[in-house]
Amino acid sequence: MKNFEVIYIPIGVPTFHLESAQVAFEASIELIREYEPNAIVPDQMLLSIDDLKRFMVGKNPDLIILQNITFANSAYATEVLKTLHAPVLLWTLEEPVIDGGRLRLNSLTGAFSAGFAYKAMRNDTLQYMYGSTKDVSVQSTLSAAIMAARVKHQLRNTKLAMIGHTPEGFGFGRALDLDMANAFGVTLLAIESRELTKQAKEFTNEDIEEEFKLTHDRMVDLDKTKEQNRIDFIKLFKAYKDYVENNHIDAIASRCWPDFFTDYGTPVCGVLGMLNDLNVASACEADAYGALSMFIGQQMSKEPTYLGDPVSMDKDENTVTFWHCGTSACSLARKDTGALTGVHPNRKIGPTMEFGLRPSQKATIFRIGRKPNGQFRFFLCPGEILDKPKQFLGTSMVVKVEKPVEKMIGDLVKEGWEPHFVVLYDDVIKPLEMLAEMLNIDVVKY
Repeated sequence: MKNFEVIYIPIGVPTFHLESAQVAFEASIELIREYEPNAIVPDQMLLSIDDLKRFMVGKNPDLIILQNITFANSAYATEVLKTLHAPVLLWTLEEPVIDGGRLRLNSLTGAFSAGFAYKAMRNDTLQYMYGSTKDVSVQSTLSAAIMAARVKHQLRNTKLAMIGHTPEGFGFGRALDLDMANAFGVTLLAIESRELTKQAKEFTNEDIEEEFKLTHDRMVDLDKTKEQNRIDFIKLFKAYKDYVENNHIDAIASRCWPDFFTDYGTPVCGVLGMLNDLNVASACEADAYGALSMFIGQQMSKEPTYLGDPVSMDKDENTVTFWHCGTSACSLARKDTGALTGVHPNRKIGPTMEFGLRPSQKATIFRIGRKPNGQFRFFLCPGEILDKPKQFLGTSMVVKVEKPVEKMIGDLVKEGWEPHFVVLYDDVIKPLEMLAEMLNIDVVKY
């Protein structure tokens, strides 16, 4: 797979104030390289169509930063759009001086020319920002656009494995390989869960020495789990880990109940929690788009994410509680308890994760959903993870949102959103929104 590439294209004409343009050109390169050190930049401003054509020869970027260094007519943007086929961030520079004298750059009029060409030639959303390199809004938009484009690039090399099938009544998690490839560029693989349980049963105690140490180091009170269940869990963890490593898997959506209780005798919850802790996005109940949501969130927040059901709402606190049986990453556990282990709340078989999740002032609720007509959509909501103990048996977190929670939950139910949501330990609303636009996917934001 080719390396991620950002290209900076400063277009203009030589009849404006080139001294001011040169200052902006050098400052722009410096800022871009703060976020992408390997960005492709020209040696000088591109002040003619011929200069522009020569610079673009052989380039295949993943993000185009198109800047009106001065005014340029729509022929410049047209040439870029004909030649390169990546998302575009259009950058308008503010006038350096307004003193009743000469118009030095006229970048904004150039932006209208570029936007006119873009709308005529592309169906996706043009990303846009206005201001100098010192503007915080420019810095945040540039950072978010590069992050979104990087994740879009990563998705084309992402492998997501379905391990077993969704249980009856949980069809919201099912995915088709062509849908996944067409919308996101992701390769969807499939394996029956019994293949991994069969492999697990064949391991000897000597085979799992590495996994034995790893799980006991990260999971609190694992040694209190019944010995046979504990050994069978570690063997299953090794089977999953080996499959992921040998097949270069980035995310998994695994069947869990009833098979792992009835056929294998030990839940897979702890296995998924450990994989999440190893930065392999792992969703239960074979929720493929939940796993993909986790993977994208993990790439943006740079740490594991949490997949949970919305199970409780507090109108006075304006909070929603997310819970699941016990699959959270150990590193997300509250510091006062650590990654405690227990037994499944319904089946009373362990080990499962058993703790409240640690707080965070910045958080994002995220879900890749599907409308009844099959079209994809992103749900985005900023929030704060409160400092709350475990709410129910299993793992849980309480998230405070900004807008009225009762209306939000009502809208989600009425609009047919899936019952799994991902919570990220950072505010990445802006890059997620940009990613959706780059993928031509609708956004529902609260």
